[in-house]
Amino acid sequence: MNRRSFLKHSICASAGAATALAALPANPVDAAEVASETVDVAALDAAAAQPVLQVPQLKSPVKIKSIELLQNGDTYFIRTRSTDGATGYSITNTKVWEFYPILLRKVIPYFLKKDARKLDDLVTGVFPYKSNYKIQGQALWCPVAWVEFSILDLLGRMTNQPIGDLLGGIRQRKIGFYVASSNRHTTPRQEADVLKKLVDQTGARAVKFKVGGRMSNNKDSIPGRTEELIPLARKMLGDDIEIHADSNGSYDPPKAIDIGRRLEDINAAFFEEPCPFDRLVDTKTVADALTINVAGGECESSQRRFRWMIEHGAVQVVQPDLHYYGGFIRATRVARMAARANMTITPHMSGKNTGYGEVLQFASFTPNIGPYMEYKGGMKQSARWYGTKLKQENGTITIPEGPGLGLQLEAKFIAKAKRVKV
Repeated sequence: MNRRSFLKHSICASAGAATALAALPANPVDAAEVASETVDVAALDAAAAQPVLQVPQLKSPVKIKSIELLQNGDTYFIRTRSTDGATGYSITNTKVWEFYPILLRKVIPYFLKKDARKLDDLVTGVFPYKSNYKIQGQALWCPVAWVEFSILDLLGRMTNQPIGDLLGGIRQRKIGFYVASSNRHTTPRQEADVLKKLVDQTGARAVKFKVGGRMSNNKDSIPGRTEELIPLARKMLGDDIEIHADSNGSYDPPKAIDIGRRLEDINAAFFEEPCPFDRLVDTKTVADALTINVAGGECESSQRRFRWMIEHGAVQVVQPDLHYYGGFIRATRVARMAARANMTITPHMSGKNTGYGEVLQFASFTPNIGPYMEYKGGMKQSARWYGTKLKQENGTITIPEGPGLGLQLEAKFIAKAKRVKV
């Protein structure tokens, strides 16, 4: 599947995409056109500037009374309370070990006593607060995401709506998923067997595997592994499984182009992060040379750099991480810029616990969402929370329909948690 047909396929596969694209500022380009040929910065900025949170039913301010970081065992979570007694929760990712002082000292204080209904502005305003812009990156945006998730959960419980309805309206109740292997030290045959087993166990219609050595300056994890694995994976999985490959920034442009052409030979869907994530021009060089779609953005923290990637066609699939990038609102702004350029968005998933629930909520309301989201089996760890049961069948997973995130920590688990302090 070449880039032109992939764009058409992905946008058509996303429920409601045509309607949403028509609502964006200016005149959307034809889906068959490469974004860099037609998209301008003003159109992208206009798309990103549209309001995200929609809670017209809340007529009075929802003042944030307290935000706490709580710990029970190896699980860390945020509890946000409003002055009128509403409560919302979110689960952090594993970065909490490194970032919790920033959360407690430089993020939570900004949100206290603010009106939760103005969350769009709050997510923007936290950046300059106490010179937070000087710690731009995951150290800032992960804590912002955790707080944002909990506020959205609170608003969802107040309005009895899932997050998807708060952020534009649910468009689909099921989403396709791909199974991912994080292995780099398996032999090609072992890795192909792992992928085949995952597909057989889950019914997934797509997979992702690792190539290269991870930020390795062209070195493979095992000499020759990538070149052998690419054709073997197609042979083992058959022609009906969509294949994605992720190099985690392993290559310079000449080597990335060579690997990309090997992926084109097996009709792969996209090539993720072929060059180190901050080498945007190198990534564009690779994208320009290939017909396979290039994906990237999991380590990106700047809306302006996402805008550059979209404007110049450095990627064709954007991949902000809902935790790393700062939450639903910021990721939605990226999605809207991508939609204006007829690109899809496939979020990276870092949340160990409820990460897939967050990605599902994002997929539920995003019109230009890609056809498959990553599945790591995290929802099997359900002893500590409950809610809408996730039904997995025929390569799809149902999106939680309960209020907020659609999942809730058990009361006894919360009761045993201890507050974390600096």
